[in-house]
Amino acid sequence: MFSIDDLRMPTRDGEEIGVRVYQPKEPSWAQPSGALLFFRGGGFTVGSVQTHDALCRKFAQDADCAVVSVDYRLAPEHKFPVAVNNAFDALQWLVREAATLGIDPARIAVGGDSAGGTLATVCATLARDANIALRLQMLIYPGTSAWQKTASHARLAEGYLLSADTIQWFFAQYVRDARDRDDWRFAPLDAAAGVPVTLMRYEGMIHEFFKMGGFVPDVAAAHADAVSALREALQE
Repeated sequence: MFSIDDLRMPTRDGEEIGVRVYQPKEPSWAQPSGALLFFRGGGFTVGSVQTHDALCRKFAQDADCAVVSVDYRLAPEHKFPVAVNNAFDALQWLVREAATLGIDPARIAVGGDSAGGTLATVCATLARDANIALRLQMLIYPGTSAWQKTASHARLAEGYLLSADTIQWFFAQYVRDARDRDDWRFAPLDAAAGVPVTLMRYEGMIHEFFKMGGFVPDVAAAHADAVSALREALQE
């Protein structure tokens, strides 16, 4: 990276959160770059910008774009919808501050893995309603449904790193009560319907595999697909 800067940004409730800005090359205010606003996974409960540092470096380097990783606040101390509010506050902040960072506010993508993918697609819906144009949603195994009652969820409940019981534990930390599950900001599947989607399946992979590139050679193909999508979406 040319630079990695840990900044602070304000949120609507008066608190500040951290954002880590990755610049793969020296910013040019004459020719600003596109940017990926990234939200990490962790069940809304664990993780930090540090847990996804290598992945964000990978996106920045290979897609030749800035990456802004958001350190949104976590449950159980900060229940739903704090993470959602932090996420959209970060998008609005990035649009406002883009010029000072050498970023083109008209070339922004949102993305994330797992819970971060949930936040990214919720952000995209909120952005639509706020007339903020985004170039791409890059969603890596996002959670989008209110209740996990599918046959595949039951069939794969154990033995694949993230268990069904662990998922419910994470959600129990995050929601205030069961009614939050029916809020589209928790379960954005229906609210985000009606847009063109490219779906990529990676046979034999498990949840969290995107961060396993150092151990699982086949992950390289998934990284390449994500980078290709970013490059295409963020081009001038």
